[in-house]
Amino acid sequence: MDVLKNRKSWKYLLICFTLFLIAVGIFCTTVGSADISFKESAGIIMSKVPLLNHWFHAEDYPHVHQTIIWSLRVPRIILAALVGGALGVIGGTLQGFFKNPMADPYVMGVSSGAGLGATIAIITGAGGFLGMIEIPVFSFIGAFLTTWIVYSLAKVGKKVVVTTLLLAGVALSAFLSAVMSFLMVLNTDDIDKIYLWLMGSFANKSWEHIQLAAPFIIIGVIVLFTLAKEMNAMVFGDSAAQHLGINLGKLQIILLMATSLTTAGAVASCGSIGFVGLIVPHIVRIMVGPDHRVLLPLSFLVGGTFLVITDTIARTCLGSQEIPVGVITALFGGPFFIYLLKKKKERVI
Repeated sequence: MDVLKNRKSWKYLLICFTLFLIAVGIFCTTVGSADISFKESAGIIMSKVPLLNHWFHAEDYPHVHQTIIWSLRVPRIILAALVGGALGVIGGTLQGFFKNPMADPYVMGVSSGAGLGATIAIITGAGGFLGMIEIPVFSFIGAFLTTWIVYSLAKVGKKVVVTTLLLAGVALSAFLSAVMSFLMVLNTDDIDKIYLWLMGSFANKSWEHIQLAAPFIIIGVIVLFTLAKEMNAMVFGDSAAQHLGINLGKLQIILLMATSLTTAGAVASCGSIGFVGLIVPHIVRIMVGPDHRVLLPLSFLVGGTFLVITDTIARTCLGSQEIPVGVITALFGGPFFIYLLKKKKERVI
């Protein structure tokens, strides 16, 4: 009975956070230079949704407001929600995978690896035959190779050394960032595009960017959701997981590929955004505990909400001048990372 009650409470919690994310998203479409009310924005959005457009009619609203809401702000907010959710899930997965509360796609260098892959694709055009998925594919390769290198360096026998993990991630991230900077110097014509991957931004995003990123993010996130039980077993150690009949080698490869695929979709659409995967899983873990079956879905919703809010701050806090959203998340994430290091140091002492 307790398990059933917990499952029901989890469902209610997920529903509440889903509705909250939708409400925040609609509210953020009203924030900007144009004076558009929450009611009007919601009506415009509903008029574009099948089945709901019988009650809401687009012709009831000014054409200019329709363009601002549906063509400019809604795609940006949906993409921010997808990317924020993806980074939240990746962070929760990596923290469980490495049994390290400070694991994060940005700190581990995974985002830098995906960014370097995207940079190579932009400069060389080597994957031109892939069409629109050229950048995501190269991002996936870069993210997977980076994750595998960090994991290989940190693993000693059957254990992952936390200190080595952090040092390898930070060192590799710095190295990859330096390579990207070097490529920027050699290719000044593409410097603006490459700069996007370094800072992270949702500026000028459209429905095409959602179509590009969504398949990679959705597939990766669904795979990680289905492996939540296995990740719960991994937390108790490799021997316990093997005792439960889990093929650790196969599971580790699938997890690395799924996180790399999800990271590729996120980075290819908006660049490298740090610390979302670090902050969000910790907040969710405080609320619901370490069970990945609820931790990962809730991290997706909380991560999406967090990035929608931070992106709205990034595009409005300085008026006409926009700040890269990666700067805002770093302002939150940097102090939080220092807090985690201090907390871990106090436990050791």
